[in-house]
Order: sequence, then C-alpha cells, then structure tokens
Amino acid sequence: MATNLRFNTAQEVFDAFPTAHEDMSVEPTKEPPIRFMQGLLSSETPEDAITFCAYMLPRREAVWWAHQCVIQNGSEIAPEERELVDAAEAWVREPEEDNRRKALSAGMNARFKTPGAWVALAAGWSGGSMAVDSEYPVPAPAHLTAKAASAAILGALARVENARRSEFLKAYAEGGVNLVESDD
Repeated sequence: MATNLRFNTAQEVFDAFPTAHEDMSVEPTKEPPIRFMQGLLSSETPEDAITFCAYMLPRREAVWWAHQCVIQNGSEIAPEERELVDAAEAWVREPEEDNRRKALSAGMNARFKTPGAWVALAAGWSGGSMAVDSEYPVPAPAHLTAKAASAAILGALARVENARRSEFLKAYAEGGVNLVESDD
C-alpha cells in the first residue's frame, strides 16, 4: 500500500515540528509514521496518536480530518458551532485567502474554544497572517494548524461517553490514516 506521506519516519515528523515534543509524552523512533502512530494507539497515552497524526498530515488534510471528527462524533452540534465548522470546511473546499481569513475570524471571535472553534482556528492558522484585522501581518507558525486540529479532535473525543471513547479514538486515528493511504 502506497502513502502520500511527506515523512519517512516518526523522527522526521518530530524534527520538522519540535513542538511535538511538548505535545506528546513519547519519544520518536525511526519507524514509518503510520506504524508509529498505530503503536501509540495501544500505548498508555493513546491520545498521542491523534496529536502525532495532526502533525503528520499536511495542513489542509489535518483541517479536513479534524472537521470530520468533530461533526461525526455522535453528539449534536450547536448552531454557533456549526458556523465554525462550516467556515473551516469552506476553506478546505476552496483554500483561498478570503476563506482562510473568515475561518480565522470565526475561530478567534468564538466565545468559547469548542471543538468547532479549534477546527476554524486550524484552518485560519494554515498560512497567511494570524492577525485578524491588522495591516501588520503576523505569519502563522507551521505547528499551529496541528495543535488546533489536535485540540479539536481531542475536544470532540471528550464529548463521547466514556464507554465508547476507545472506539471513537481508534476511528478518529483510522480517519487520519485514510487521508494519506492510497492503493497506488
């Protein structure tokens, strides 16, 4: 099975994103990223698999993955949160600057940082400036999309009843893997 991954090893992911060391309680290996992530699912901190996958994926795919996890977690999405995930989806479908800025503004102006707000921020921080309405651009650091996507997914996981958490965690991780695997 071929993959569309941009990294050959888990170590390369950590090398590209040093903040991953802060976000996960595991040390990287020379294993292929997907195998490393699958190992994390059976570790003492399986949530690290979600965080690792958010770093492993390209930004657009990470936003789409987070979006899908948030809207498909089995709980009802409030209308104000629906607007946030819709803003992120608009950017994924048409990754234009105007859509990115709308997602950024929606996420920054959200009253609470819900999973939907984090998805919007993941899209908003995918490039360009982090400043919403400023003439002085503030470039978005490369790691912020991964951090926000991970926060969105882990927030969605927190909404799942305890008895089903491991099932959803595995499904979320598989969803991320499915975005990079192909039959080519």
